[in-house]
Amino acid sequence: MGKKILVVDDEKKITEIVTAYLERDNFSVITAYDGQAALDAVKKYSPDLIILDLMLPEISGWDVCRMLRKDSGIPIIMLTARDETADKIVGLELGADDYVTKPFDAKELVSRVKAVLRRYEGALSDTPNKIYAADLTIDIERRLVTRGEQNIELTPIEFDLLQLLARHPGRVFSRMHLLDSIQGDAYDGYERTIDSHIKNLRKKIEPEPEKPGYIITVYGVGYKMEAGG
Repeated sequence: MGKKILVVDDEKKITEIVTAYLERDNFSVITAYDGQAALDAVKKYSPDLIILDLMLPEISGWDVCRMLRKDSGIPIIMLTARDETADKIVGLELGADDYVTKPFDAKELVSRVKAVLRRYEGALSDTPNKIYAADLTIDIERRLVTRGEQNIELTPIEFDLLQLLARHPGRVFSRMHLLDSIQGDAYDGYERTIDSHIKNLRKKIEPEPEKPGYIITVYGVGYKMEAGG
């Protein structure tokens, strides 16, 4: 079997459908039906990606995501019946890499899984192995960011954003351009999602996140990596 996918949902029918479609594409599937079981499964099986429902018993999907993001960059696709903008913002601020709303097309979900995994693996043959931005070293092949001897843990999308901006210092990217570059499609045009990821990224790499010196906001347009910064 291929890469391991952890599917977490308290609706057995949904886990069965998603499992069938993933296995059809040669993924190995692990299932869990509540938040605590999900955390246990991550420790036991080390999955390559998690499809995580938000409305879970025991521990909510939000809390599961928050706990995992303390020390893991494992890709997470959040799955929920709620389609409110605020829920999307919260999920993305917690570090989710994609967001799918129920009811969904199982084939589309599998496509999203593949897209997130491709970004996470990120083998870019046309880029240098390492990029240096200020005091940061961005290792493309190993998908690691370091400051001196310190590793900086980033989510897959945070890494891709930093990599893209650092490869083009001084170039201004619109929110839509950034989303399109890292997602393939721009979350149905919902550009504000990029602000959540940039906010989280700044917290991790900026000496003073409230006074950013690396990733600069170009008001009314988007963001850029400070040239020579």
